[in-house]
Amino acid sequence: MTRRRVGLFLTEEEKFDVIIVGAGPAGSACAYILAREGKSVLVIERGDTPGAKNVTGGRLYTYALELLDQGLHEEAALERKVIREQIMMLSGDRAITIDYHDPSFNEEGRPPMSYTILRGVFDEWLAGKAEEMGAMVACGIRVDELIERDGRIVGVVAGEDEMYADVVIAADGVNSFMAQRAGLIEDIKAETVAVGIKEVIELPAKTIEERFNLREGQGAARLILGCTEGIHGGGFLYTNKDSISLGCVFMPEEAGQKKKSVHEIFQDVKMHPSIYPLIEGGETIEYGAHLVSEAGFRGIPKKLFREGFLMVGDAAGFVINTGYSIRGIDLAIVSGIAAARAVIGAEGTAAAGPLYMEELKKIKLLPTMQAQDGFSDILETAWLYDKVPDLAADVFENLFTVTGEVPGSVKKDVMRLIRSNDLSAWQFIKLGFKGMRAL
Repeated sequence: MTRRRVGLFLTEEEKFDVIIVGAGPAGSACAYILAREGKSVLVIERGDTPGAKNVTGGRLYTYALELLDQGLHEEAALERKVIREQIMMLSGDRAITIDYHDPSFNEEGRPPMSYTILRGVFDEWLAGKAEEMGAMVACGIRVDELIERDGRIVGVVAGEDEMYADVVIAADGVNSFMAQRAGLIEDIKAETVAVGIKEVIELPAKTIEERFNLREGQGAARLILGCTEGIHGGGFLYTNKDSISLGCVFMPEEAGQKKKSVHEIFQDVKMHPSIYPLIEGGETIEYGAHLVSEAGFRGIPKKLFREGFLMVGDAAGFVINTGYSIRGIDLAIVSGIAAARAVIGAEGTAAAGPLYMEELKKIKLLPTMQAQDGFSDILETAWLYDKVPDLAADVFENLFTVTGEVPGSVKKDVMRLIRSNDLSAWQFIKLGFKGMRAL
């Protein structure tokens, strides 16, 4: 699809209804609805194409697309329907994998619950759908500044161009430059974000299906614990049509204390005896790194708007990490929908912000994030990331080891293994209480 550079808009009379900075899922979803409802919309994207600057694991829950437009998932640029939910724990060369297989996730008569996606492909498709509705998408343009008049945001500056709008929407990702310029957030704090590294490894579809016990079109989503050398974080693996997305996410401050580089830690994951056979023979076709918000509900800025300005998606901190599931793309789309509804329903720019907050509640985004906020307390437990995988592997080794000797008491063996991993039963009891309070 050919996209053109916008012309000059040097007066406030020659303005758009809405300018959106960022053509990721949040920005494009917002533009889709606004343009469909007759608003004049300009989406400005820094990358050469939508999705060119984005790095993510690559999973989308379909309810978000259905909220955007019913039946939209049927034509979307999706990869595989996820029917296998997997959790893997690594300890040295050992591994434990829990595989939950549910055919109902792909049941006839309703949309599959989730798909794997490739962001470059999906973002380009969604931006194209916004264009079909009438939005203008301008790529390869960096926004340098916001334009303010009498305390209200009225436009943006990109190079020598000034472009005006009734509302500017920041969809420019984590550590949003636009939100900083609007005075709504400060520079990001290291303890609130993680560094995500991902490779896309090309493999034949049949090979992927054989290695993951899948049928044509079916996919698996795997989260990995114990792969970050004790650093808060974990890994992920998603099966695409003809490739595998493999990555790690961990806290940068802790990574800096290790003797190995971030890249070296990731390479160790790739070469693990339980990971390498899954990607063996594949060719890396994409490599990238990105900051990921880790604070969940607590990381949402105190204020998401000011007159003439709204924040959506990663810019607003809309990411959930429960340890067994990571959600961001669906929340980005939902926040874009909420912002569009607020702009359409507002009478004057001053009303858009408060209405946006109401829409975030109505559409269940804020309640969902608040309901799962307690997982942050659990995930702050440092020994989850090394001692728990080690203990789990020791317990399984003890269960499956047969030497001909009389086996001991399982209870006594487990207590012995807990002590040998420098843990105590009391620590697990306290974690249990913390989990009950959190959940």
